[in-house]
Amino acid sequence: MTAAELNAIIVKAKAMSYVGGGDRARPSRPGSHDLSWSEGEWHYLDSYFGGTDFLGQEVLWRGYEPVWAMSYYGQVLRPDLIDAERAGATIKAALASMYAEGRFLGGFEWTGPFGRYVDRSEGDVASFRGREVIEVEGTEAYALDYFGGLVKP
Repeated sequence: MTAAELNAIIVKAKAMSYVGGGDRARPSRPGSHDLSWSEGEWHYLDSYFGGTDFLGQEVLWRGYEPVWAMSYYGQVLRPDLIDAERAGATIKAALASMYAEGRFLGGFEWTGPFGRYVDRSEGDVASFRGREVIEVEGTEAYALDYFGGLVKP
């Protein structure tokens, strides 16, 4: 499988789960919120804890083998400028636009009614790290740090 093919599977899984209001799965751990997607030999799980401030991990399996994973931590930095509901709406709309371009990494900016979404990352599907933020009135009001890549035996 090429990096481009793996990227396409990851984008599809992400678009069909959190952004697409996908299937809520039974919690895999006490207190977790889980979203899953499956197609053919592929299975994806996004499992996170919290709401306004949250921590999570996404894993993509081919058959029974994990092949890719990503971890993240996000938080509302300025509750006086944005709340979790508005941050979530902004993130979903921005990510839907990015996924429509067939990618989940790289520089991306999007402006909506609740703020300006900015995503910066380095690396590629095999190994990456990045940060997404929402700026409100020129101030960073929300931030999420993420990293991940291939899982090898």
